[in-house]
Amino acid sequence: MTTTSTTALDPQRVQRRTVFLLSSAQLLSGVGNGATLSIGSLLAVDLSGSEAWAGSITTVLTLAAAIAALPLARLAETRGRRIGLVTGLVAAMVGALLVIASVVGQSFVLLLLGAAFLGLGTAANLQARFAAVDLAEPEHRGRSLSTVVWAITIGAVAGPNLIQPGAVVGEALGLPPIAGPFVFSAAGLFLAALLLFAGLRPDPLLLSRRLASQARRDAGDDALPVRGTIRSGLRAVRSSRLAMLALAAVVAAHGVMVAIMSMTPLHLQQLVGGSHAGHHGGTTDSADALVIIGLTISLHIAGMFALSPLWGWLTDKAGRLQTIAMGHGLLLVAVLIAGFGQHEPGLVTAGLIFLGLGWSAATIAGSTLLAESVAPDARVTVQGVSDTLMGGAGAIGGATSGLLLAWIGYQGLNVTSGIVAALVLALTLLLTVRTAGASTPQALQPPA
Repeated sequence: MTTTSTTALDPQRVQRRTVFLLSSAQLLSGVGNGATLSIGSLLAVDLSGSEAWAGSITTVLTLAAAIAALPLARLAETRGRRIGLVTGLVAAMVGALLVIASVVGQSFVLLLLGAAFLGLGTAANLQARFAAVDLAEPEHRGRSLSTVVWAITIGAVAGPNLIQPGAVVGEALGLPPIAGPFVFSAAGLFLAALLLFAGLRPDPLLLSRRLASQARRDAGDDALPVRGTIRSGLRAVRSSRLAMLALAAVVAAHGVMVAIMSMTPLHLQQLVGGSHAGHHGGTTDSADALVIIGLTISLHIAGMFALSPLWGWLTDKAGRLQTIAMGHGLLLVAVLIAGFGQHEPGLVTAGLIFLGLGWSAATIAGSTLLAESVAPDARVTVQGVSDTLMGGAGAIGGATSGLLLAWIGYQGLNVTSGIVAALVLALTLLLTVRTAGASTPQALQPPA
């Protein structure tokens, strides 16, 4: 693209179109995540034959997302957001097809492989929120980011409730009923990838760089921007207290959320089955459990995404640190309700709703703060580092949650997770007090 054509573009018009396209793709791809989260642990137990593997799907999915985050960030660095996002979504579509094949072939190994490929879609969905702020004005970054996060609500909430419709589709296609929801997942991921591949032009990241380069030339600065490396990205985070806190906030919130969420379906299955023992047969118990699990995970995911615009507005208006504190405060409320109400399905469901709300607030405010607390040339790499550490925390949470559930029970798992949230909340409040004296903290302003 020439300088003239770059100048002729209206960046804010491109920004509005970009947010619309990213939001549409998030809506379509959310079905895949919803289906995996709701029945992944049940499939793992069924195909492996052991409850010890209940958290394996969440672990593999989040670990794959962590491993893929930096390669996808480097791909975006060199080829633009469009290619990076489409690559992750196509890989996730392959993952959904592999999950279907695992059910047909009764192969636990194929199930794990499918979860790994679905993890690439999770990494792409995470990076889509950063693509929303490439061209955003500083005062609207929280709003743009939260709009894209919110868009996943419909698909993600629908996913857990596609178990019964999916069974019908699966039977119509000659597939086992439990494989049916992943037919919807594969279709949604394909449409999301196609939409971004065809429509995300001009690329928001590449356009923002061209505009920045042109501004430097107009100012008489002919120096080439320094491309970020992993080492420079980590160095950029360490150079800013606010960036370090932002990174800690999103990583801790994700680890806590995954640890509790991944074990809740198994806890509810045992709880509901036990409460109906002697009243119904095993088939009825299983159906009751699936209904409650589907509803609980749907409401949890609604908590994660439905109020994203509110958190984006608060991030822009109330402040980044204040909204992070709200998020981790809500996480504490969540673990207290779910943990101490572990014998009541209604209280567990309420806890999962607050868990989603806390994750949403901390992730939106933390991601916004992180994006603007480092130099522009380091942002893409820092964002990749953030997603890698988020995925790593989720993988650790998923891997250890099953062990904690076996050792100290569902309440103990919640209390342990609450300690992590409380530590981040304390650090956030401390930094908020320290920066309260400055009307405009330097690190809160976007670097030039």
